[in-house]
Amino acid sequence: MNTQLARRITSLAFAAVLIGGLGACATTANNPKDPYEGFNRAMFAVNEGIDVVVKPVAQGYDAAAPLPVKAGIGNFFGNLYDVWTAFNNFLQGKGGQGLSDVGRVLVNTTVGIGGVFDVASEMGLDKHTEDFGQTLGTWGVGDGPYFYWPLIGPRTTRDTFGWMVDSYADPVWHVQQVSWRNSLVGVRYIDVRASLLPTDKVVDQAAFDKYNYIRDAYLQNRRSEINDGKTNIEGRGQVECKQARCF
Repeated sequence: MNTQLARRITSLAFAAVLIGGLGACATTANNPKDPYEGFNRAMFAVNEGIDVVVKPVAQGYDAAAPLPVKAGIGNFFGNLYDVWTAFNNFLQGKGGQGLSDVGRVLVNTTVGIGGVFDVASEMGLDKHTEDFGQTLGTWGVGDGPYFYWPLIGPRTTRDTFGWMVDSYADPVWHVQQVSWRNSLVGVRYIDVRASLLPTDKVVDQAAFDKYNYIRDAYLQNRRSEINDGKTNIEGRGQVECKQARCF
C-alpha cells in the first residue's frame, strides 16, 4: 500500500473510532441511522465548499471534451473496476455474474483497446457493479451508523471499511509513478463529477433539505444494491454511489 493511501485510510479509521467513542455526546437525530448528524452536516458543508472549486472544472471538462473522449475515459476506468466487481461477485457466491465480468474485462481489454471501448456490452455481457461493502452486506454484516466523509461522500460504517478495502484493491492507487497516479486520480474524479452535473439541478429543485435528500437516497439505494435491486430506487442515491466509488 502506498504511503498516501495508507495515511488516508488511517486517518479515516481514526475518525470513525473517535466519533464512535463520542456516542454519548451525540445529538438527537431525526433519522436513527444518522446519530452523528451534526458532524455529518459539517462534513457535508466542507464537501459543498470543495465543490465550489471542483464543479467549474468539471463543467469546463464537460463542455470542452468531445463525447467519444468522455465515453472512452469512463469506459477505461469502468474496465478497471470490472476486475474488482468480478472478485466481489465470486465472494458473494454469484459465480455466473463473476464469470461474465471476467469475460467483460478480457474482451474490453483486448478488442476494446485497453477498455476504452465497451465492446463487451455490445456482445451482450451486462455490466455489474459490486464493491466490498456490498459483499460485507451479503455476508450479513450490519450497516451501522451513517457518515458523510470529506471527499468520499456518504458511507455507512460498514461501507466505510468496505471503501478501505476497495481503495487498497484499486490499481490506480498502486501506480508507482506519482505524477501518473495523481493524473489518473484527478481525471477520474473530474470525469465522475462531470457525469453528475445533470442531477444537480434536479436535486436542488426537489430537495427542501439537500443533506437529508442525499442521505435518505443513499441509504435506500445501498439497500437496493445489496439486495440486487429488490428495492428499486432511482435518482441521486445512485449517482452518489457512483461518486463514492471515485476513490
